[in-house]
Amino acid sequence: MLTDHWPLQGLRLTTPRLELRLPEPGELAALADLAAEGVHSPERMPFLVPWTDAPPAERARGVVQHHWLRLGDWTPAAWQLNLSVFAEGRLVGQQTLFARDFGVLREASSGSWLGMRHQGKGIGTEMRAAVLHLAFAGLGAREAVTDAWEDNAPSLGVTRKLGYEPDGVERRTRRGRPATMLRFRLPRARWEATARVPVHIEGLAPCLPLFGLDPAPGAGADPGPA
Repeated sequence: MLTDHWPLQGLRLTTPRLELRLPEPGELAALADLAAEGVHSPERMPFLVPWTDAPPAERARGVVQHHWLRLGDWTPAAWQLNLSVFAEGRLVGQQTLFARDFGVLREASSGSWLGMRHQGKGIGTEMRAAVLHLAFAGLGAREAVTDAWEDNAPSLGVTRKLGYEPDGVERRTRRGRPATMLRFRLPRARWEATARVPVHIEGLAPCLPLFGLDPAPGAGADPGPA
């Protein structure tokens, strides 16, 4: 079975409304179609890398290539987990958890996108809560970090709702103009005090070496609902 060689294919996160996992080939095509339909209005650019400025067909192809690239260049020292997000069995977007030297630093970052027709329903909060549970309860993270442009109200709303603390600012270039990026940090103790979304993890234990963690006895035991 594929999971014997690539156990990440069997990793699943479930919340009251969502399932997060790696997509099957047909589902990856549907995810690409969703990105082609649109992720945000043209006048906005919520991402540091402006991948959504590409024409629809190129944007869709980029989703597929990026998925394959991040699986292909995965190492325990540098990994990016791009989980497809399903609501009632329908693809709604993608939630990412990524890190460098996680086995040493125990710090992970997150990013995400939702198809436009699925926005404004609280899905963004629930899917990020799912990967935070994976990071802290599943992988033993000490901190989680994230960032967003100062005018990205939806992302900032999710970040503040989940208990992150301000962690400084950066001046970056966006579409050829200067813009301000806000950074945030979530320590483990604060996550433990603020976590509210029940999350169940399935298939984590065999994945631990891929995250740079030792598969010690009891480590990576699949936690039940938080």
